[in-house]
Amino acid sequence: MPYGSLSLPTRIFLLAWDTGRNKITGAPDLPLAVRACALAELAQRGLVSDVDGIVTPVFGARTGDAVLDGLLELIEESRPRTWRGWITYKARDTRDGVRDQLASKGYLRTERTRVFGIFPSRRYELERAGYVEVLQAEVLAVLRGPVPVSEVPAGDAALVVCAATGKLRGVISGKDRRRYRDRLDALTDRSGSPAPQLPELMRGLRKALASAVSAAEDARAGGGGG
Repeated sequence: MPYGSLSLPTRIFLLAWDTGRNKITGAPDLPLAVRACALAELAQRGLVSDVDGIVTPVFGARTGDAVLDGLLELIEESRPRTWRGWITYKARDTRDGVRDQLASKGYLRTERTRVFGIFPSRRYELERAGYVEVLQAEVLAVLRGPVPVSEVPAGDAALVVCAATGKLRGVISGKDRRRYRDRLDALTDRSGSPAPQLPELMRGLRKALASAVSAAEDARAGGGGG
């Protein structure tokens, strides 16, 4: 997927857009999926690792990407947390940072509005619908084949796994998640291909994302929000 400098968290944010309705739909837990993608990219770059289940950063390391570096700094400055802990802790901060980053690069358009005519707010609209439609089609091609998993780039594999596990229903349906369960398992391992220790880490990250999404769904079903 030739997406230049776009990071994994920015790409999964774009995936969630319904280009016909020009808004995000079918992704109630998008902040969790965005944060999981940010962690996946940091792991693939060798900037965070798993030490006895704890997310451990390379102190002082930076990527040059404001969102990824912001997360690295947060991990450095905070108490130790598991993968699920970092998927949920202040996840909306990463989502908001990605949204602003995409707006600054021209993928989104912002419009200043006022709620009830009083409170200032911003509305975001998609500027590059064709780009997103191609991205969505290529994500489905990675999920469904026929390209062998061994030929899928690690970043693309991580993107598809996080989109499926994060339940971005607008691009990957529940039917597809069930039908391609075995391929998703293989893509999870493929997403860890940059280093020998990464496949196990990526399996743990996927499990943590699934657990976080399930807890958020339970909270909404019980009237506790999400």
